[in-house]
Amino acid sequence: MRLAITGATGFVGGAVRRAAEARGWQVHAYGSRDWDITTGPLPDPPQVDAVVHSAAAVTDWGPAERVRRVNVDGTRHVLASFPGARFVHMSSASVYDPFTPNVNAVESEAPVSRYLTPYGATKAEAERLLLDRPDTVVLRPHAVYGPGDPTLLPRVLSAIRGRTLFLVGDGRARQSLTSIDNLVQATLLACTGEPGVYNVADAEPVVLEDALRSLLTERGLDIRIRHLPLQVAWPAAAIAERIFRLARSRTPPRLTRYAISHLAHERTLDTTAARTHLGYRPAATSFAGAASW
Repeated sequence: MRLAITGATGFVGGAVRRAAEARGWQVHAYGSRDWDITTGPLPDPPQVDAVVHSAAAVTDWGPAERVRRVNVDGTRHVLASFPGARFVHMSSASVYDPFTPNVNAVESEAPVSRYLTPYGATKAEAERLLLDRPDTVVLRPHAVYGPGDPTLLPRVLSAIRGRTLFLVGDGRARQSLTSIDNLVQATLLACTGEPGVYNVADAEPVVLEDALRSLLTERGLDIRIRHLPLQVAWPAAAIAERIFRLARSRTPPRLTRYAISHLAHERTLDTTAARTHLGYRPAATSFAGAASW
């Protein structure tokens, strides 16, 4: 298998690269220093059987145009670079409606017409670029975690104040999490499996507070969890976002509506399609080894 990977120096792309190389695949790995996908197609691209497009601007903050250049224009340039290859597009469960709970969401429920952030909107726009392209697989993971995680675990740890972690809501919202190992499995299967759009998640959803307690225990942290009412947190986050934008802050407030929408409401995914058509067999959610992440 001859495989090209964008975002190959990142969390997801790097894990896919290592797994593909371990299988003996011929891998062409591209980080942003090798190829800035926002500037245009790759000059003189290699002949490959498949391309895994995992490069993305993964953020709920910052200029919308920057996010769009990476997530939409960049996707267009990768498509143009490998017109004859199987295209495995790393999308996101952020393409589902952020304003309502997603309960065992199936693939046909997204994209939608409204989003809280440029990230969700541009990931949806990138998916629309692929609608008429043959030999394409779109993967939609949610809350990817594991060794090297640059987003989920750091956010949890940065939210701790003293020995207290505040959660919006009652903490009982069910969540589909996605271990990096499960996502890598799905990605490699997608390189040869049936084209289509697939949710990717761990074997079963977890209750948010239970999962966080397990994670904190594995990290050796004795932390109390306290709860903030949703009806207070949501308008407070909206005000904080407005203030930070007026101040042209490059960093987001500690609490955003995007974070609330993903943690205070159920976000569960139906993975039947991936199991049926890709042969995906996910493991259960586990934070074993998180002390060293």
